[in-house]
Amino acid sequence: MTDATWTALADPRRRAMLDVLRVRACAVGELVDELGFTQPATSKHLRVLRDAGLVRVRTHAQQRIYSVDLEQMAELDAWLAPFRRLWNQRLDELGRHLDRTAAAERGDDGDGGSGSGSGSGGDGAGKRTRGG
Repeated sequence: MTDATWTALADPRRRAMLDVLRVRACAVGELVDELGFTQPATSKHLRVLRDAGLVRVRTHAQQRIYSVDLEQMAELDAWLAPFRRLWNQRLDELGRHLDRTAAAERGDDGDGGSGSGSGSGGDGAGKRTRGG
């Protein structure tokens, strides 16, 4: 992955193009219609994406058809994977903290509401039911 990848991804218009191309391959005119950019601007942005290796182009009759380059995206995905794991760990920690906080506010003992206190032996003999 090169600096050109990050430069290409920094522009919101190019990210919008990638969003469209993620769904389907398109000609320049289709991207113009879909996104409302001018044809010259669309071509310029596609050239930047192509030079960064994020899109491929193939010729079909008189049209150039653009699509996402999955190989480059896989490389980007591999680079981002450790950050996703970090975020998932942090979100899991936040979830546990919120569960503990909610349990403390309810007055739960934090065992998930199983009601198995010490000395019950796990056979249910020490459990009480409401209304009984």
